[in-house]
Amino acid sequence: MRLTPHQICRSRLAGIAFLLPGILLSHGVAQAQAVPLAERLQLCAGCHNPDGNSIILENPKLSGLDAGYIVRQLRDFKSGIRKSPVMSTIIPMVDEKEFPALAEFFSKQQRKPGVAVDAKRAAQGKEIYDEGIDSSAVPACSGCHNDDGSGTDKYPRIGGQNSAYVIQQLMNFKSGERANDVKAVMRAVAKRMNEKDIRAVAEYMVTLKGEPE
Repeated sequence: MRLTPHQICRSRLAGIAFLLPGILLSHGVAQAQAVPLAERLQLCAGCHNPDGNSIILENPKLSGLDAGYIVRQLRDFKSGIRKSPVMSTIIPMVDEKEFPALAEFFSKQQRKPGVAVDAKRAAQGKEIYDEGIDSSAVPACSGCHNDDGSGTDKYPRIGGQNSAYVIQQLMNFKSGERANDVKAVMRAVAKRMNEKDIRAVAEYMVTLKGEPE
């Protein structure tokens, strides 16, 4: 039986939790305590790999993301604005003072691009990424995330991102489950996309390097 991403992360973290001094339990509730960066990174590696290039396709690659963007996402997880069954169990363990150092570390890691599984679907995704969809008023992804998928401090680097993760996030924006996007831009865009569009553009994004040639 194939484990879900949540189950994989929880099984990995189970062995780590009792080894790291920064994880304290009080009546079964995780308590935040700042620890050295190297120790905290062991916790992150359980789901995102030591270099931030998660091999669990439903989890995001943190490598090469803008540090400010990572900090904002961590704060949103901490406050509950952004929801995740995995992060909701992890983020209480992490002191907010640790966010900048964690973000800086992952921002400096090299992103490893992936390979499209379905070349035809990726080609359809490229058209959406570069040109948008006129019939449903979907703007080109490149307008905010750049031609190479490198992103900005406001809009994340999506080049080389795990396709299953991209699909889930776009579906979450579409349904409104995720609502921490800048000026609700992604919710407006995703609502105009059907699942076929979403899967196509995710298939193309995984091939982008996310950095200038």
